[in-house]
Amino acid sequence: MTVAGPGGGVLPRIAMMAVLACALLTNMARADHGPATWSAAAPSVVVIEPTWPGYNRPGFGAPPGTAPAGTGIFIGTGDRSNHLVTAAHVIARATEIEIVTEDGMRHAAAVIAVDNQRDIAILETKLKRRPITLRLTDPAIGEHGCAIGNSFGLGLSISCGVVSAIHRKEVGFNPIEDFVQTDAAINPGGSGGALVDADGRLIGMIDGIFTKEADIDAGVNFAVSVPLLIEGAELLRRSHPQIPALK
Repeated sequence: MTVAGPGGGVLPRIAMMAVLACALLTNMARADHGPATWSAAAPSVVVIEPTWPGYNRPGFGAPPGTAPAGTGIFIGTGDRSNHLVTAAHVIARATEIEIVTEDGMRHAAAVIAVDNQRDIAILETKLKRRPITLRLTDPAIGEHGCAIGNSFGLGLSISCGVVSAIHRKEVGFNPIEDFVQTDAAINPGGSGGALVDADGRLIGMIDGIFTKEADIDAGVNFAVSVPLLIEGAELLRRSHPQIPALK
């Protein structure tokens, strides 16, 4: 195959292949994470600040090795929801819970149900937000993944990497596990946050950092998979029908 060049000549097949390759790479780059990823997912994610026993202010007094704050994700099937999911260990001993939005406004939240087997907790608040979009198919190993969470209690931020593995089990965090593993940077405070694909769809709820020596990111991080999240929520809905369906 040949094609006319800008000077009226003919481009050989190899030149045409190079043009097509460049076009393909450009389209692939557009599909990777970027500002659109944040815009699609971040409005559904909030900071969670529990008040721990013996303290009268949220975000203080967590036991050693436990972040004093965490992250939550609005869930549901409609345009607006007042229910969130977070990691159960974020609110395990909380006497009160507040969620903090990007404008610094604080809203009270209450625990509706907890699944300690999967480390899932469902919260309810008067604030209504757009629920995050769930991705119901497995992510591909090697595809882009971004973590949105409240690392070190500094407020929401995004870090991106790749999906390192899927369906990780027997890692040792929870009795029932089905994790998406990622190398996206995740640190204390990120628990309960969103691991999303390049389109901002949820592929996992951030749950644990694999490290032997220090509670800092080591590039081996785990998020409760969407299928396991749905499974846990459906079990909780049997006794708490106000929890929205996730399918």
